Amino acid sequence: MAIKNNEVVSMEYVVTDSSTNEEFDNNIGKAPLEFIMGKGMIITGLESKILELNKDDKSDILVQCEDAYGEYRDDLIQTLPREQFAGVELRDGMSLYGTNDENQTVQVLVKSFTDEEVVIDYNHQLAGRTLMFSVTILDVRAATEEEIASGVIGGEHAHEGGCCGGGHCDTEEKEPEPVVENSGCCGGGHCS
Repeated sequence: MAIKNNEVVSMEYVVTDSSTNEEFDNNIGKAPLEFIMGKGMIITGLESKILELNKDDKSDILVQCEDAYGEYRDDLIQTLPREQFAGVELRDGMSLYGTNDENQTVQVLVKSFTDEEVVIDYNHQLAGRTLMFSVTILDVRAATEEEIASGVIGGEHAHEGGCCGGGHCDTEEKEPEPVVENSGCCGGGHCS
């Protein structure tokens, strides 16, 4: 019987770039990704295909960029005054967390910087990429009323992040990146 909305799905996955086979993330040998189907906890292109699967199914699911993290948008690149980054030891390619016009936390990438200004990119790191998800459905069960209402699985910990949930997709442990408040930045932080 196919998976339905309001069921808790436990899943193993590997996500790669469909054209280069570059691996972005996986949870093989780690805790499974758990989410409530139909609650928007994972990207739409993946969620719609998982609805066609059953417990114990293995599948390769191709997700076009518009159904994943969107097209890469040049208008999400901004140049800001360097003084907004006071106290931050900047490096090209580093991730920072800022706020958009809706006061939501968004992850940005430092593209370049000089003594006067910093160029940051609000695009999700996987924007513009068509992704291949190799998934194994480990378990499926009905969500409890509390889980449906709260979005918290098991009542204690929400399982979020990873590539499927729009979070940071590095597989290695890193030091937390600095948080930079950029209230003047565009409101287009494209995070999911």
